[in-house]
Amino acid sequence: MNLKYWEWETGAFREKAKKPSIREIARVLFENETQAYRFASALLEVKKKGRLRLRDCPESLPVATWKRYLDYAVQIGMLKHEEESYEFTDRFTAPAKNFAAYVQEWVVKGNADEDIDSAFAFAKKEKQKKRGGKTLRA
Repeated sequence: MNLKYWEWETGAFREKAKKPSIREIARVLFENETQAYRFASALLEVKKKGRLRLRDCPESLPVATWKRYLDYAVQIGMLKHEEESYEFTDRFTAPAKNFAAYVQEWVVKGNADEDIDSAFAFAKKEKQKKRGGKTLRA
């Protein structure tokens, strides 16, 4: 976790909360841009659909990758996993109170159609190669 306390003090938090973004959420949880991008993709899918099942995840990432990042969100208290689907919850602990409030602001006010490709410009994205009629992941 990359939670820099000075970036989440009350004054800085209030400024960030005016325009919540998935980028800030992912940057706190992952230093690696590719991991942050994948986590952001998972959260955006849950936000768009309300409840997300693994079989409903796009083919842009392998199912195992979707599961890994969705389960991580469950582990840290952002999502709950019930009845084979994932949805948002608020089970954060006291030290992450401001970050949790920011996440909630993003869920309510943030744009579900954020362009995460430009927000995570340097992330490695899945490349697909076609060979003999089959799509392979590089």
